[in-house]
Amino acid sequence: MKKWLSIISIGVIIASLTACGSGESGKADQSTTKEGKTVLTLSLLESSPFYKTLEKKFEEKHPDIDLQIHESKDYEKYRNTTNTAMLSGKGMDIIEADVLPLNEYVSKGFLLDMNDLLEQEQTLNKDDLQTTILDGLKVNEGVYVIPSGYSFSVFVGDGDMLGSANVKFDDQTWNLKEFEQVSKEVIQKNRGADELYALADYPPEYLFQEMLFTNYTAFVEASAKKAKFDSPEFVDLLQQAKKMSDDKIITSEVAKAGNQLFYSSRIGSPTDFIEGPYTIFDNPKLLQIPQAGEAGDRTGARVVPLSQFVINAKTPVRDEAWKFITFLLSEEAQSIQERTGFSMLKSVNEKMINDLQEKVKSGDYTLSNGEQAKVSDEQFTVFKQIVESADQYVELDAKVLNIAREESYAFFSGQKTAEEVAKLIQNRVTTYLNE
Repeated sequence: MKKWLSIISIGVIIASLTACGSGESGKADQSTTKEGKTVLTLSLLESSPFYKTLEKKFEEKHPDIDLQIHESKDYEKYRNTTNTAMLSGKGMDIIEADVLPLNEYVSKGFLLDMNDLLEQEQTLNKDDLQTTILDGLKVNEGVYVIPSGYSFSVFVGDGDMLGSANVKFDDQTWNLKEFEQVSKEVIQKNRGADELYALADYPPEYLFQEMLFTNYTAFVEASAKKAKFDSPEFVDLLQQAKKMSDDKIITSEVAKAGNQLFYSSRIGSPTDFIEGPYTIFDNPKLLQIPQAGEAGDRTGARVVPLSQFVINAKTPVRDEAWKFITFLLSEEAQSIQERTGFSMLKSVNEKMINDLQEKVKSGDYTLSNGEQAKVSDEQFTVFKQIVESADQYVELDAKVLNIAREESYAFFSGQKTAEEVAKLIQNRVTTYLNE
């Protein structure tokens, strides 16, 4: 099961921002059109049907504004050109910042803090906003980023096997060592003629990367430009991932149906709660992803914000830019069919889940294997709770993740020791952070 790859694609594939029509990411010279409309520029890495619909609906609501979308489609060019434009005091009015160094932009005063605007805005129902997401994205208590939606990552377990083994654990606090122990006990109590694994189709480097995503701040202090990859904790993480593979707790082989206890999944829509989990397990149990090292209390799942928008602090059309942000958070925009991920409005999420629940109850929803989904009302209540409580967000640097991934292969292939690899990662990341 490789649903975890969608996590990597969000966290690792990071790009740069440019303008499509003008060929650069600087602010267009003209501020009004021939018709006297105010020009508002929106810079995207890549446009989509959602943005085209968003543009049309926004301009219908604000006929005095001409929203001009610029896209790049090129990772490095997008990032480099945007950095150059922002450093020169230019740049688009609104920027999709998924692939940009947000903390650095904030520290240099490039971005507008929208906290006060958000608090004072009368057109938004604050009680309906997914404030856990917005709070998780704050930088120095400021609101610099507004996403169009979000997804999150969870572990899905075989509820029947976990229940029959009667192994007690708390997924809110468990770490990798406890996950290993729980897996051993459940495997021992459920072992039959066929081999049973905690995670299948899951080589040790995948587990290592998963743990690095979940525990990124334990090894990288971005604001101080420091890394801790040469720490005993990181060396232990590498060694433990390999040991779990050597002990056949996890395997790179594809297991037969019923021969794996867990898998990692990205939940990006209500159907993701059903399609994967109920296709693999009759009684799936949604769990928090284990932490590396010492565990601590968590309240929600790990969040991946989608389409994060920022306002250029030097935009001459701040009011118009804020109108775009408030429209993005409106029920009309959040209900656009082409928008991906869960909504920033609780009411929209609840409606999506309720609609799915009705389809399941009426027998109108079938799984990809052709079978009807059997999901209890209690489970839909759990789905709603998970969606609303998801709040664990850490800004990941794709370059750092790629360095760790590239160097780790030498350890997992037996070419270098964990200590040697940790030192290589530490040196490369330290050099990068201080460039």
